[in-house]
Amino acid sequence: MHSNGHIHDNGTGFEPILLMLLMPGLVIYIAAVIISNRRYKKWPLYRTFFWILGTLCAASAIIGPIANRAHMDFTAHMVGHLLLGMIAPILLVLAAPITLALRTLNVQSARRLSKVLKSWPLRFLSNPITASALNIGGLWILYTTGLYGLMHQNALLHALVHFHVFIAGYLFTASMIYMDPAPHRFSFMFRAIVFTISLAGHDILSKYIFAHPPSGVTKEQAENGGMLMYYAGDAIDVALICILCYQWFKVTRPKGSLAL
Repeated sequence: MHSNGHIHDNGTGFEPILLMLLMPGLVIYIAAVIISNRRYKKWPLYRTFFWILGTLCAASAIIGPIANRAHMDFTAHMVGHLLLGMIAPILLVLAAPITLALRTLNVQSARRLSKVLKSWPLRFLSNPITASALNIGGLWILYTTGLYGLMHQNALLHALVHFHVFIAGYLFTASMIYMDPAPHRFSFMFRAIVFTISLAGHDILSKYIFAHPPSGVTKEQAENGGMLMYYAGDAIDVALICILCYQWFKVTRPKGSLAL
């Protein structure tokens, strides 16, 4: 047990592996942009910027000062959660990687990718309800059971939790705002309702953490982390709400009205 009441990590060797999954993604995306630009009109620069920034946000939650402090400081851990599970996914989804891939791949490979996107496993995972359950439900399990304490004692479990937080965050974001082709689209109203319920679940969990510290976390640390999760999480969700509402407005505005 660390002096501030946090369970001390026994050393995690899987972070470099997680980082190695992110870095090739960065290289492949930039290479795809170069290839795509030779064939079609220029790929929007802001999308490339979003991908680079999103990758850096995710990486900073795995390796670096924030990640190092997260083993001993619950507030730093929560910063990492916001970076890995909320900020990075929004940025990466805005980078429209599937659209870029379809532009870059040859016809046969693009058809294979389209077939995968239409498959029932991805249809299930991209359902807003499923994505929300994986995202918010996973956080409830992490912070209200002994899992949070266990992850700091087992390197593989630590890595798996980080991987889940990132993937679940990406699936949730992608299921709420469609930046890439989505073969199984849900209405704006349906997504808005699911998002509202998910937002409530996230806020209730942050208050629960404030009142009931996770295993091995002091009351002061839990209060700081809970407040950060509540206020910073809501600020990030506001950005997601704005994007969803703007997309909704674009689709439903009367023809001939001025575009924003």
